[in-house]
Amino acid sequence: MADTQQVDAQQADAKADRTAAKLARQIGAFAKAHGGAGGQVAYLGDRGARIALVGEDGEWGNLVAPTYDIARKAVEKSGVEVHEDFDGEFAAKVRTGPYEWTRMAGIQLGGPRNT
Repeated sequence: MADTQQVDAQQADAKADRTAAKLARQIGAFAKAHGGAGGQVAYLGDRGARIALVGEDGEWGNLVAPTYDIARKAVEKSGVEVHEDFDGEFAAKVRTGPYEWTRMAGIQLGGPRNT
């Protein structure tokens, strides 16, 4: 019985490592495409954790990891700077365009529907 639990734990660890490696590659590709990047990990509850990325050029994006630990491991493995909070100088780098402003205002002001 103990051997089965040990094997299951090893398989779970291996799967978590593969997931973190895949996310790290995606983060690295984003950073490469945008002249570097920073990331911030936020706990999402049962859904896992959100990895918010902001490129040096102001472009931004999100990834979702199944757990907070996997998200932290992926960000650290990717080599991008990890920020504790999404505020200040880090948040000021985000560049928004007409699409984002239309979406943000449109939900409340009769713009395009969120469907």
